[in-house]
Amino acid sequence: MPADPTPTGATASGATGPAGRTPARVALRDVPWEVGVAKPDPAIVVDGVTRTFGGLTAVSVDHLEIQRGGITGLIGPNGAGKTTLFNLLTGFDQPDGGSWSFDGRPLGKLAPHQVARLGVVRTFQLTKALSRLTVLQNMLLGAQGQKGESFLSALVPGIWRGQEKANTEKAMELLRRFKLDAKKDEFAGTLSGGQRKLLEMARALMSDPKVVMLDEPMAGVNPALTQSLLGHVKDLREEGMTVIFVEHDMDVVRDISDWVVVMAAGKVIAEGPPESISQNQAVVDAYLGAHHDAPLTVEEEDRVLAEAESEIAREEQRDTGRSDDSSEGTLR
Repeated sequence: MPADPTPTGATASGATGPAGRTPARVALRDVPWEVGVAKPDPAIVVDGVTRTFGGLTAVSVDHLEIQRGGITGLIGPNGAGKTTLFNLLTGFDQPDGGSWSFDGRPLGKLAPHQVARLGVVRTFQLTKALSRLTVLQNMLLGAQGQKGESFLSALVPGIWRGQEKANTEKAMELLRRFKLDAKKDEFAGTLSGGQRKLLEMARALMSDPKVVMLDEPMAGVNPALTQSLLGHVKDLREEGMTVIFVEHDMDVVRDISDWVVVMAAGKVIAEGPPESISQNQAVVDAYLGAHHDAPLTVEEEDRVLAEAESEIAREEQRDTGRSDDSSEGTLR
């Protein structure tokens, strides 16, 4: 069991910072900083979810609850299992065991499109924009329950024309919000990496989701667009959505998160408000290695140098021995 990140009984009371007054932060202020702690109003609950690849355990989460209406940051070193957990929760992968639910409804046996219809949508670290469709066409793909999707209905424009007009208006409103409306007729493949991130987030909103899961939304985005993306993530919370996002930039995590979950080697090793994470030795060790910042003593420096010199001497002896053997063989 991971070490308790705070002294016994510590909570998020009195937390300060940019997210200090959000409803989710207020709801979480008396929640202990403990792994697997119960939340006041969880939207997603994970129990005993495991996923292995051969002999490697990618995910092993005993219990995790995600607070409704807040922004939860999911952090951890590369290979910690963050994206695998996203894949499991959204139906893109299947676990070896365990269960998880959204609003009390089990999601374990649902395909990705079924999970999305219930209101849980996601974006990807590598954007999935369809490059040979226009920006507007990409947006229209995100709309749910389109009447013209069946072959027979498609032959009768009167059935779907009104809905398509409404979807187009909604798509244009979202494109204006994300400042992509001027590019509506351009192929999505011509957009920059940051603009494709914006397009993917905007497309996810076409389905009116309740939970939005963002996998490294700031990765590869130039600084000019980073602040814009941050603002859009905060807007999702203001509109009552639950946001879970994977991020490595701790400045971003501290700026927008109400709660932070830390993973390492597939397990959750810490939970708490953003300011608690930097105080957690288990988190520091997971990212940088134990005693990463402890200076070596004089004795330790001498020992390290002596070991290095001994290893060099052994290598030289082996090289000399190989040379002698080779010379002897040549003489024979």
